[in-house]
Amino acid sequence: MKIAVIKKISISIGLLIMSASVLAQAPDDRAAIERAALNYLEGFYEGSTEKIRQSVHPDAHKFGFYMKDGAYNRVPMSFDGMLEYAENVKEKGNYPDKDAPKRVEILDVLDQTAVAKVYAWWGSDYMTLARYDGKWMIVQVLWQTKPES
Repeated sequence: MKIAVIKKISISIGLLIMSASVLAQAPDDRAAIERAALNYLEGFYEGSTEKIRQSVHPDAHKFGFYMKDGAYNRVPMSFDGMLEYAENVKEKGNYPDKDAPKRVEILDVLDQTAVAKVYAWWGSDYMTLARYDGKWMIVQVLWQTKPES
């Protein structure tokens, strides 16, 4: 009898936890996370500092690796560095090809945090996002260029 009651309680708790996870992944959250990730990409692609500001928290950290001469080089970038990069794209007209990759994959969503991966012309970026006053903002980015074949 005790075992049956414990089993029922355990199942109930498990269902409650699973339903909370599903609620945390509301379609509106997923759409807002995807929009933030796309604004980030489009900010770099279009040279739009406005899109960077809309999607990236000012305290964000970006760190990545690019391949040069057969070795990876590390590159840190601050929020201001992201804005400068976007400004340079616009000033120089250094836009990617129209068919350049621009895809977002949402990897995990909780009620306050999320993780996404974006595919871009330079490679892949993994980003963590946090909800600030109801708005999803990118707080960390780890990226690398496409591996040499």
